Amino acid sequence: MNFMQWLRSLDDLLYEVMAWLIFFPMTLWRSISRPLSMMNYADWELRDKEEEQFTETLSPPLFLILSILVSHGIGLSLGGGTNPILASNRGLASLISDNTTLLLLRIVLFSIFPLMLAVRFVRASHIELTREGLKAPFYAQCYAAAPLALIVGVGTALAHSRFGWLNGVAAVVVALAILAYLIVQARWFSQHLKTGIGRGLLNAGAGLFTAMVLALGIAILFAGPTIT
Repeated sequence: MNFMQWLRSLDDLLYEVMAWLIFFPMTLWRSISRPLSMMNYADWELRDKEEEQFTETLSPPLFLILSILVSHGIGLSLGGGTNPILASNRGLASLISDNTTLLLLRIVLFSIFPLMLAVRFVRASHIELTREGLKAPFYAQCYAAAPLALIVGVGTALAHSRFGWLNGVAAVVVALAILAYLIVQARWFSQHLKTGIGRGLLNAGAGLFTAMVLALGIAILFAGPTIT
């Protein structure tokens, strides 16, 4: 790569990163105000040519990653002290040595939710579980999971911050976010599997429970007895 090619690559990278400042809040607002529409939008966009996909929003996986990054940054700015995982050197916690590796762990933990719910959808649809078949529901689920990851991340940061009086508020907001997430999932499963809302709620609950158990198991492996 010569110098001019490197400059063009840098130009494209700079534009892409700066465009996030516009398209991240747009995608966030749409995902909060019209979650089912955004999840259906992900399905439709994947049917376009690759270069024409998600031109009006951020792609779902990128949106999820940026939401976790924003919540992580807010947590750092609130100055809630050293994270218990960073403070521990026991077991797998020794692999999490700085905020960068902690961020990667959070991305993995929150990505489990769209993955497990997508797997649940494929299983409930009675179709073969393949990489290609899993992609569309996973992308749709990323749009639903990103606002949840942002709210839970900020709520957790507030709970560990120096503003102790916000603990109760943070707990209520996080609880409401999880409830809203479950309702959206129930409606999405009901809509796409063409079942009643009760059946949709069962599928959503099963997928969410599996994701929570798996995420908690991984968190315990890293945090061990220091997790609170």
